[in-house]
Amino acid sequence: MAKLGRNDPCPCGSGRKAKRCCGIERGPSEESLARAYLNQAARASLLELGPVGAIADDDFDDLCDQLIGLPRHELSLQLELPKIFPPALGLLLDAMEQDDPDAGEAPFHELLDKLDTAPARAQLARAVVELRARGRLERRLAAAALVDLASGSRELFAASLLEAAAVRGGLARTPGGLLLAA
Repeated sequence: MAKLGRNDPCPCGSGRKAKRCCGIERGPSEESLARAYLNQAARASLLELGPVGAIADDDFDDLCDQLIGLPRHELSLQLELPKIFPPALGLLLDAMEQDDPDAGEAPFHELLDKLDTAPARAQLARAVVELRARGRLERRLAAAALVDLASGSRELFAASLLEAAAVRGGLARTPGGLLLAA
């Protein structure tokens, strides 16, 4: 296998030279590869939404509203939570159990800030692409999900975190109907 030269395009897909992007010695970072995947998937999915201006704002808003319910119906669209139970997750689960949104707001945002990374978004995007390929997710909804994940919007990501936390805490059932013990 040939070595990557300084003036060759970076393998992360950014289109920049390796010397100005991820470098040669260390190679592309997981973060840059994830961002490249997200951007490519979102660009490719834009064709599903139709020409610019062809989709009405109300139609796009409806698609975005549907994104919030996706993690409830598909386990692969629930965020992978840390193996070690962080204190913020415990506080969020307590607030969810007591149905106290005010008490859960701070831990939720703390978790969201910690877990919202390009690799985590790319993992959700891969799940969206797989569900679309198997015909389990409507193409326009999948396109909206990919655009949402690549744009930095937190609609789908936040819904994924909340549903994963509820399932892990035994407050909600998995899409298959299982109730996990907390």
